[in-house]
Amino acid sequence: MRTKKVLIVENHTIVRQGIRALLSYTDDLEVIAEAVDGRDALRLAQETRPDVILMDIRMPNLNGVDACRQILKELPSAHIIALTLLTDRKSVQNMFDAGAKGYLLKDSGLDQLLHAIRTVLEGKQYLAVELGGPDVTDYRDPDVPEGKYGKSLLSSREREVLQLVAEGRTTRQIADELGISVKTVETHRHNLMQKTHLRSIADLTKYAIRNGITSVDLGEELNDDRNPVPLT
Repeated sequence: MRTKKVLIVENHTIVRQGIRALLSYTDDLEVIAEAVDGRDALRLAQETRPDVILMDIRMPNLNGVDACRQILKELPSAHIIALTLLTDRKSVQNMFDAGAKGYLLKDSGLDQLLHAIRTVLEGKQYLAVELGGPDVTDYRDPDVPEGKYGKSLLSSREREVLQLVAEGRTTRQIADELGISVKTVETHRHNLMQKTHLRSIADLTKYAIRNGITSVDLGEELNDDRNPVPLT
């Protein structure tokens, strides 16, 4: 049987190295690349065409949900497994709706990791036992057919711009990062405010945090019970 190629997407070096070390004990899996964030993952996925992608969710520059969507548009055969500390229902639903095939917690052992990888390679979905086990029905949007991705209030590019705005990038820095003009960035920012009905960068940042688009932490005052306008 052909050795399956694995891409690890994780912004903490020690975690990436730990996963690589664990998988080095297997004969049927090979870690062929490591990405430090979602944008790095897009590039490496195109270059290496992995069979399995272990994807963190909260990452700078481009989060795991948006990276998942974009990778699967270019590489629909990839099997993406979220590997995260997040246990809230919204995070799980967002990843499955983005096309992920599995959801695993970072405190899992090697046996669980291997079981998750081999399950998705068999064409099945995997959900961590701590979150309910094999049935992912409760975490999927019933209006999103299998193999399709959930609708988003914002376009992929607008979500990218929103994350970078929330992370404090200037308009010029965003333009350089995304390879677009300053005027285009300004247009996207205007559209973001129109669609979300927000009028300040601070409000956009709070919005991005509440919707899981950025991992920026502005303090406990943002962790309230208000329901955000859904982005996914």
